[in-house]
Amino acid sequence: MLWVNVPIEDVDRQKVAEYTDHLLYKRLKPKTINCHLACIRVFYDYLHHEEGIHGNNPIKRGSALRMPKPLPKHLRDEEVGILFNSITRPRDRAIFRIMLRCGLRVDEVANLYISDLDLKRNRIFVRNGKGRKERVVYVSQDAYEAIVHYLRVRPFSKAKKVFLVEKRLYSGKPISVRGIQKRIEYYSRISGINVSCHQLRHTMATQMLNADAVVETIQDLLGHTGINTTERYCSVSNRKVMRDYFKAMEVIMQRSAREYPLLIH
Repeated sequence: MLWVNVPIEDVDRQKVAEYTDHLLYKRLKPKTINCHLACIRVFYDYLHHEEGIHGNNPIKRGSALRMPKPLPKHLRDEEVGILFNSITRPRDRAIFRIMLRCGLRVDEVANLYISDLDLKRNRIFVRNGKGRKERVVYVSQDAYEAIVHYLRVRPFSKAKKVFLVEKRLYSGKPISVRGIQKRIEYYSRISGINVSCHQLRHTMATQMLNADAVVETIQDLLGHTGINTTERYCSVSNRKVMRDYFKAMEVIMQRSAREYPLLIH
């Protein structure tokens, strides 16, 4: 027990906190520190159950350091173009246009039924969203065209879900979540664009923010329960921040020039 200067029976939460501070001082990452703490907790469990040394475990469950959440990644406009130039199959273009333009999760796309499409009003009913929440999303022109094109060539099937497997053995059966993920992995390889299904959803949110859509609107479209989740996209929407900054600064400078003309050169 090189990490403490007291008998193991006397180790308490204060000693653990000092050890954690020591590891932070050494600039270890939270994930590494949590591994250290987990090992100590397991060690004390061993002492209690195997060696008969009774005492409180100084590492309580839930005491791990919080892991920083990475900012959501999104595609640049040119990357979106390269990716979709590689997607030629009508079904796949429809699937990934819906993710990009409507913000649907991969499981929400896999669970779409024909009856969920209201193309006359350019909208889709999402009835099997996360947390069993239902919502309505809207369909852009390019997503509409992709869906209509696919429905025209969609093979006949008794299946009521929109997107079907096209391989011979399982042809006509609803495509699975993993099946969709494998398709995006394939297009990622052939296009050279590092992309996942969820990144298309992130891209939709970021593009809407850059187009000055309000956060509450994006929250509703994405089906986020709390607005804090949606606001994380603001951190990656640099163009909107840049526009807002220079627009505000232009107003400030003009006001200063009117009020203090002698101080502006």
